[in-house]
Amino acid sequence: MRTHLFTHKEARRFDASNEPLALLSAWLTDYAMSPHADLGRTGTVCPFVKQASGLETLRLGINLATSKDEDSVFTEIRSSFSELRRIPAPRGKERLRTIAIGFPNCADRDGIAMLESIYKRHKYYTLLRSTMIAFFHPGADTHGLWNEAFRPMRSPIPILAARYLVEQDAVFAAKHKLMTAPYLLRFGPAGAKRILAHWRRKTNLRKLSQ
Repeated sequence: MRTHLFTHKEARRFDASNEPLALLSAWLTDYAMSPHADLGRTGTVCPFVKQASGLETLRLGINLATSKDEDSVFTEIRSSFSELRRIPAPRGKERLRTIAIGFPNCADRDGIAMLESIYKRHKYYTLLRSTMIAFFHPGADTHGLWNEAFRPMRSPIPILAARYLVEQDAVFAAKHKLMTAPYLLRFGPAGAKRILAHWRRKTNLRKLSQ
């Protein structure tokens, strides 16, 4: 069964009777769309998601799969990249379409391992299509881009998210070598300027800390 997707506004209307969806919505509002003392920069944790919510191009859903349902979850996530194209968006803002699906029954070790497998199986798929996939879960150990002590990918339930690659993703393209070429092919000289600016900023910060 396909996951039913809600706008962020719709999801926020649910109370605890639909606890996983309410939890996902609250996390996006209180964490991803808000500043954080440990982020290492000003602004919200994820400016992209905040913009998508404001434009109603953000979709949320809950999938009740378990660790034994890898095939169906793979199909669900693969189809979400096609679903992105069907989200209504203002002209010029199409790349702000985003889908976040929570998996409350995959919070155990086997469930996390299964979702990690789904995430890794989509890495090259997304690179070739100018899209992005992100995996959040309670024990995520990925370092922050501006503060290495920060763990930005931690969430109350496991979440897989799909979105488009945007020009502002230069920080990710600079950090992950596999992303650099697809990013530059998509955004050209403007993207190259953003990557160079990011490297210069990192170099200056490193000098200041010495």
